[in-house]
Amino acid sequence: MTSRSGRHFLQIPGPTNVPDQVLRAMSAPTIDHRGPDFAALTTELLASLKPVFGTAGDVVVFPGSGTGAWEAALVNTLSTGDRVLHVETGHFATLWQQMAAGLGLYVDFVPGDWRHGASPEAVAERLTADSARTIKAVCVVHNETSTGVTSRVSAIRQAMDTTGHPALLLVDTISSLGSIDYRHDEWGVDVTVAGSQKGLMLPPGLGFNAVSEKALAASRTARLRRSYWDWQPIIEANRCGFFPYTPATNLLYGLAEALRMLQAEGLPAVFARHDRHAEATRTAVRGWGLEVLCADEREYSSSLTAVLMPEDQDADKVRKIVLERFDMSLGAGLGKLAGRIFRIGHLGHFNDLTLAGTLAGVQMGLQLAGVRVDPRGLTDALDVLRAQ
Repeated sequence: MTSRSGRHFLQIPGPTNVPDQVLRAMSAPTIDHRGPDFAALTTELLASLKPVFGTAGDVVVFPGSGTGAWEAALVNTLSTGDRVLHVETGHFATLWQQMAAGLGLYVDFVPGDWRHGASPEAVAERLTADSARTIKAVCVVHNETSTGVTSRVSAIRQAMDTTGHPALLLVDTISSLGSIDYRHDEWGVDVTVAGSQKGLMLPPGLGFNAVSEKALAASRTARLRRSYWDWQPIIEANRCGFFPYTPATNLLYGLAEALRMLQAEGLPAVFARHDRHAEATRTAVRGWGLEVLCADEREYSSSLTAVLMPEDQDADKVRKIVLERFDMSLGAGLGKLAGRIFRIGHLGHFNDLTLAGTLAGVQMGLQLAGVRVDPRGLTDALDVLRAQ
């Protein structure tokens, strides 16, 4: 194995770099998850999580992945044969609708081109046509990790409201929570799905649902089978600071530290930092003469940028060179975008110099791969960082 100096640059859009202070917090001795110290930890954690989701309601924490949190959102609110509206925005939206079908739900899938977010107009059209009110939920990915496109959730809620349709709104924020402005209560979201390994700066292993009162009411009559993912016993146990099973104690230590870091910086400052890093990255891409995959500037992601390669170039070749020469990982193209794009993650524990190094590595990798790029792309990005 080749010995490398320095740290590996993990610039995929999740899992992200885990801060040293979070790693240290996770290394603390495990405590009794039925004792008073753990109850105090849980109570503080749940209170600190709510502002990150933008909710005053319940937030459920599972030992599990974001995919598990998807399943929890579906099985707690729906029954076999229910109709759900899924909007295709990329690879992960497609996987979510496949899960819904596998659970016995009837999926109404709105096709998309993977370059645009969920269309509020298309959602309104489908709901308006549903005069029998058979659609029980609308499922949208807020920030599509495979494409770098952010759907306008508030506009989707407004479109739903104009139809007077009673469907629930379920939103995946796995690659946006803690990185992009998000407002569960204000935007009328019923279930927000999230994971620990991106904007929350933790390793994988925790899944989250923020739950509205409407969703809680739906869970009382929903008939999809559930046991591990059932909200009710968790919410009940959480009221005393506990869980109905063994929790991921040391990940919760890390979560407490990550939340303290977000609070210290302030969420508006966190979002502004992600916005400017995203703008600098897009500036570099345009300066190189390449194309940002997202086709609507209203839907640019502040968590990652997907770079569309020229037709005669292989994005995976660039990624391979960057990894071997500069010890940096970039995100691969997924699904039908495999080999066509690479993804630059710029979320989580991230600063100006890390971004500058990332973009320098990408520029050198493109040049070594024989892609004709203008080297002023990096300079232009540095100008953005310097000016703000």
